[in-house]
Amino acid sequence: MPGSPTSRGRAFGQKVGFTMRGLSGGAAIVTGAASGIGQATAIRLSEEGVRVVCADVNGTGAEQTTKSIQGAGGTAIAVEMDVTKSALWKKTLDEALGAYGQVDYLCNIAGIVNTLGPDNVIELDEEHWHWVIDTDLTGTWLGMKTVLPHMLERGRGSVVNISSMAAVRGLLDLTAYSAAKGGVISLTKQAAMQYPTVRINAIAPGTIDTPILGDVDVDFSVNHIIPRLGTAGEVAGMVAYLHSEDAAFLTGLVIPMDGGWSAKT
Repeated sequence: MPGSPTSRGRAFGQKVGFTMRGLSGGAAIVTGAASGIGQATAIRLSEEGVRVVCADVNGTGAEQTTKSIQGAGGTAIAVEMDVTKSALWKKTLDEALGAYGQVDYLCNIAGIVNTLGPDNVIELDEEHWHWVIDTDLTGTWLGMKTVLPHMLERGRGSVVNISSMAAVRGLLDLTAYSAAKGGVISLTKQAAMQYPTVRINAIAPGTIDTPILGDVDVDFSVNHIIPRLGTAGEVAGMVAYLHSEDAAFLTGLVIPMDGGWSAKT
């Protein structure tokens, strides 16, 4: 079911061991950490020995993720923050530096879709357009704008942004979301070119079984070659890989993690 706190083959919080080089001992800011891909990423990074800042507009949810990490022996703090507010980004960075002294990894995962009204070019209203663009695209930009100077000063770091297959496929009734996620792709590539000492990559998931799906009664898995939805834990594993030294020669990439959807014509 959407939002179920499991990943394929294991439950959230089940230790996977220190399987990726260079992650242990680092520190990460993870937005959207209260649920879905953000929650799974915070937990996966902690399992790899990363100290995590669990950031989310849902402060209670961020606290719950933090307690899960701490209960499993990991290190985490919770921060209630709105990714559309630059002042709250600065506060989150300050709290991360106060707790850990550094930020090695930025995970721009917080995102929304417009569920409050029509989402086609003609009927979409300006309020809902800006709501999605501000969260999904501006929030990603503000995260990099805030954290990159710290990484550049240290001469190292890694950023992973979350785009979507909606950015590169024509999908019905996803105008604002598709535009925002397309912007994330362009922003990722431009920033990777601009700041070569920090690796900046993006993931474009297919349809992932998370709360963002809501209660829709559509079989999205028909888009995939692998005949199922993806899981938050699978995307979290790719985030961890891209941050690790195993991916040290990768930057400026947009990786379609889509069950083979991008291979279909």
